[in-house]
Amino acid sequence: MNRSKSLSRQLLRPRTVRHPILGSSSIAALVLSVFFCASFAAAQSQQPPAALGPIPAAAQQQPTPNPSEKLGQHPDQQSPGTITGTVVDSSGATIAGARVSLTRDGKPPSQEAQAGEAGDFSFVNVAPGPFQLTVTSEGFGTQKTSGLLHPGEILTLPQIALTVATETTQIQVVLPRVELAEEELKVEEKQRVFGVIPNFYVSYVPNAAPLAPRQKFQLAWRSTIDPVNFVVIGAFAGIEQANNTWSGYGQGAQGYAKRYGAAYTDFVTSTFIGSAILPSLLKQDPRYFYKGTGTVRQRVLYAIANSVICKGDNGHWQANYSSILGSLASGGISNLYYPSQNRNGAALTFENTLIGIGETAATNILQEFLIRKLTPNLPHQQSATP
Repeated sequence: MNRSKSLSRQLLRPRTVRHPILGSSSIAALVLSVFFCASFAAAQSQQPPAALGPIPAAAQQQPTPNPSEKLGQHPDQQSPGTITGTVVDSSGATIAGARVSLTRDGKPPSQEAQAGEAGDFSFVNVAPGPFQLTVTSEGFGTQKTSGLLHPGEILTLPQIALTVATETTQIQVVLPRVELAEEELKVEEKQRVFGVIPNFYVSYVPNAAPLAPRQKFQLAWRSTIDPVNFVVIGAFAGIEQANNTWSGYGQGAQGYAKRYGAAYTDFVTSTFIGSAILPSLLKQDPRYFYKGTGTVRQRVLYAIANSVICKGDNGHWQANYSSILGSLASGGISNLYYPSQNRNGAALTFENTLIGIGETAATNILQEFLIRKLTPNLPHQQSATP
């Protein structure tokens, strides 16, 4: 019994095997060392060495490679495209030879093309992005269209229809001076006080065209043969006979005829010499140019001055030699047909000339303030504002 218990204790008790070199404590220390070294190595493999310092931000965030860079292409370089289209008119018929300009971002035309026989055009190697086309053709209005070209796209535009150009042509007809003066002269020959008495030698156009010599003679002739002037001269002759002016002519029908003839001859000679012959030779205008503006004093002085000055054919004001010399010449000629007892020679001639200048000044004042208002149906463009 005691032996069996002693045997069971030996079987249940663990046996201690002793290494010839290492003891049990040495083996445990070796196992712990191996485990610690393995754990340390694993931790060191997950962290960068402390001796290298902190990792720069640039090194921590590495950019993702672009596939295009791997192929040797810049990311801004995109595949060019193609633009095609057709030019037609409003009826749908193609327009050959139309010029098409391609612009980008408002820059000068980068490409130009000409439509073919079928009206077609194309642009190749066009950089992608927004574009504008300008289409022109002779006889048609300019047409513009815009669009967006994608990389590598072959863009076919809808038909570009041109409309027939609607041009506004402004033609300014400038008549030659002679023709313009002729038109103005026709108007002046219709000017009559109260619609009856001739008022031919007044221009209501400040910058009227100068009269040619032929027109000056035409105006003089038209004035001397006007029926109203025959009546007016007859009335003056009657007054002279009633007052026994130019007594050398006597009375009765014969005396009246002489007075009428003398008065009409004075009228004709003074008109032709002072308003046609001398103005043509001296290049002066025989007409009175209505002022119609300014103060009363200014207009009165203007009217009086125009009895001794006139406008030249060159548009400049100058001494009225034509009228003054015409009065002297007409007075000298009148000595040939007035009664001898009523002639005072040169004194009478100069006296009549001075009287004529005064009468002209008075008539001009009436022209400036009254006669225009008594002359109906004046063209609007010739009427001045008083």
